[in-house]
Amino acid sequence: MKTELTVNGRAVTVDVEPRMTLLDCLRDELDLKGTHAGCEHGVCGACTVMVDGRAVRSCLMLAVQGDGLDIRTIEGFAPDAGELSVVQDAFCETHGLQCGYCTPGMIVAAHALLSHNDEPSDEEIRDAISGNICRCTGYGQIVEAIRLAAERMRQSNTRAFEAEGGESA
Repeated sequence: MKTELTVNGRAVTVDVEPRMTLLDCLRDELDLKGTHAGCEHGVCGACTVMVDGRAVRSCLMLAVQGDGLDIRTIEGFAPDAGELSVVQDAFCETHGLQCGYCTPGMIVAAHALLSHNDEPSDEEIRDAISGNICRCTGYGQIVEAIRLAAERMRQSNTRAFEAEGGESA
């Protein structure tokens, strides 16, 4: 099936089987390997992407369901090649990543949160990332990273999407 997607701000048409997941389409058809395949049951959050501004498990969504929707993967958050988004930079600075497998999904979930809440409490941060499993950090540094990113975005008077070249939520 011909499916028209907008991925990281770019319109693409892909020919996919109706049963292909959005995760497989992103990785195999569009060569966007930053979105990770973990459990493939929607439990781990490694495959989290944003669809129309909401964090979504791409392993649970069919590619054809994305027809006409705006999809943002981890590759779509860096302002320019070789640069990091505010959230990515905060993760690096606070050591909010270890092995890195969960990191893209965590960062996407953080961007989804910060796009509509520029001053989240620790409880709201934990809730936003509760669908993402990390086996390395114990979450403390991840929460710290999101808190730091929120502070930096507030100081620059911008939201997550605006800071990363997107539209305001």
